[in-house]
Amino acid sequence: MVIGIIPARYTSTRFPGKSLALIQSKPMIQHVFERCKEADLDDLFVATDDERIKNCVKSFGGKVIMTNTNHLSGTDRCAEAARLLQLNHSDLVVNIQGDEPFIRKEEINLLTHLFQKKTVQIATLVKPISTEEEYHNPNKVKAVITNSQQALYFSRAPIPYQNIVRGDNYRPLLAYKHIGIYAYSNDTLQKITKLPVSKLEETEKLEQLRWLENGFTISVEICHYESVAIDTPEDLKSIDN
Repeated sequence: MVIGIIPARYTSTRFPGKSLALIQSKPMIQHVFERCKEADLDDLFVATDDERIKNCVKSFGGKVIMTNTNHLSGTDRCAEAARLLQLNHSDLVVNIQGDEPFIRKEEINLLTHLFQKKTVQIATLVKPISTEEEYHNPNKVKAVITNSQQALYFSRAPIPYQNIVRGDNYRPLLAYKHIGIYAYSNDTLQKITKLPVSKLEETEKLEQLRWLENGFTISVEICHYESVAIDTPEDLKSIDN
């Protein structure tokens, strides 16, 4: 089975309650849920620790599962939800960001179809970087991948380093931006959430480096669309509401 899980918490540092923020008269979590329902998922749940989000999801007919308040990441929340749902080790869990109301089914399906290869443990997406500004922006996570589209490394630094002087109009080649959606077998999900925080993860503040440091492989698919994430109230104001 392929199970979509949308981790959603109320106490976001930069935008408390953003899951319930209205976009075109609908709460953001409803937009995310309805778009994910269009993808090739066998079931879909919101995983939260907040009664307000729970009640909101139930009000529009969505499925919700209550999780602990002490999770440090959406990955940890997804792992608990998978345990509560008693998923099989071979079931596929798709971790979908709860702040992306414009996510598309195409990217979700692109991700899950990677698991047609039985050897895939974790999958994610990258998008070619199109501007030098993105390339140098530490808030845009870069990825380096192999010829067989396995992740070598992720960084907030501009990688791979371009060792030639470039003009103002230069667009970095072979540079990819990480799109933060993941899928994992439930067996892998439970294992990676039991690992201690790693040195590279602590340095870069990127949890996927913990998985790579511990020998897990991350398969990568290249896409050409990036959903708009709502991280702050200013982001909400910037979209056509």
